[in-house]
Amino acid sequence: MDKYLIINADDFGMCRSANLAVFDLLQKGGITSATIMPPCGWSVEAVQFAKEHPEFAIGIHLTTTSEWGKYRWAPVSQGPNDSLRDEEGYMFKSSKTFEEKADIDEVEAEIRAQIAQMLRLGMKPSHLDNHMGSLYGIETGRFELLSLVIDIAGEMGLPFRFPTKFTDAQFNNQMLGINVPKEMILNLFSNFADYGKERGVAMLDYLMPGDWNGPQKDSYENFREYIYELYKTFEPGITETYIHPAFESDELKGTTGHWQKRVWEYNLFADPKTRQHIKACGIQLINYRDLHKMRMG
Repeated sequence: MDKYLIINADDFGMCRSANLAVFDLLQKGGITSATIMPPCGWSVEAVQFAKEHPEFAIGIHLTTTSEWGKYRWAPVSQGPNDSLRDEEGYMFKSSKTFEEKADIDEVEAEIRAQIAQMLRLGMKPSHLDNHMGSLYGIETGRFELLSLVIDIAGEMGLPFRFPTKFTDAQFNNQMLGINVPKEMILNLFSNFADYGKERGVAMLDYLMPGDWNGPQKDSYENFREYIYELYKTFEPGITETYIHPAFESDELKGTTGHWQKRVWEYNLFADPKTRQHIKACGIQLINYRDLHKMRMG
């Protein structure tokens, strides 16, 4: 079996610095897909880019959490949504709190409102995924959230970011935020792989983002070496890795204390040597529309 890789840029539309980086990387071929955050102010510009460039696979980054201290966003839905808001009126900062407090009917209304907003702006999404993994239910074992979003993806005929196979490397990857027992995860992956297939939802084999816990956080050179070594370990099948690229700017620095990591990700995936390395690893780059064709014919 061949090795295929989707490189998705999350947080498209979060801020202008992210938008400019994603524009550039899509046009350079440094990434293959991206997903837009509907509640964020710069999502309108991101959708406009998607409309002007239908050749790119751009989807919706369903967003139910708002993690930054100074830059916050609130639910899009107009109906009852108090269970989705913190005491300040914004979305919760953590997936765990969201899972603990969210009413499932209000979650469904919010997901549908976010999708409807993107469609009103003229977007034709290639796929769905979710911000901070809050719709997987893996923080508390609340898997009705995952069933819900797969149902909606099936209605729309869209792929959804969910890996159908599981490895120790995935379980140990702290970026994935898995806080339920390994045995539960193994059962989960098997059950939801079957559920997604029943609903006609194209899914990945593996999901493997870069992990920032280790010497890779200390310098750009360390980060580059870590990513290059990580990609050598990818299994045959379809893997997605996701990044959060952004240009260095005062806006970005005012948004997140992790701004340097986002700049490094932009720099690394803008570098033609990274694409050369991926090819040397025997990996073929694809996007989410390719995934849909490969899985659904």
